[in-house]
Amino acid sequence: MSRHRIVNPPELGEPSGFSHAVVADGRTIHLAGQIGQGSTLAEQFDDAARRLIVALRAAGGEPEDLVSLQVFVTDVAAYKAAQPSLAPVWRAHFGRHYPAMGLFGITELFEPEAQLELMGVAVVAS
Repeated sequence: MSRHRIVNPPELGEPSGFSHAVVADGRTIHLAGQIGQGSTLAEQFDDAARRLIVALRAAGGEPEDLVSLQVFVTDVAAYKAAQPSLAPVWRAHFGRHYPAMGLFGITELFEPEAQLELMGVAVVAS
């Protein structure tokens, strides 16, 4: 359950795995991009999410405080194909909390073996 007000206007269609908008009030935490270790997208997503949450908790937040998450991938088709293996990884870290999200296909990341990077914004209630 989100600590913020989720807004999903019916005219935009029912979102799956994200929210169209999040209304947040409180202290803002900007989270740097995190990559993860592993050979598969699911392994890298798992480790990147773990690292993102470590940074978030160190700043005084929890996964439910995420209001925005950006996923940068070097292969969008591979990310789409990996979705069945990513769903349980998502739930392990974020439960059924879905912030406003964007998926961005990019040509490369700073680390050559990285397939994805997660970057987010959280708002901790006042």
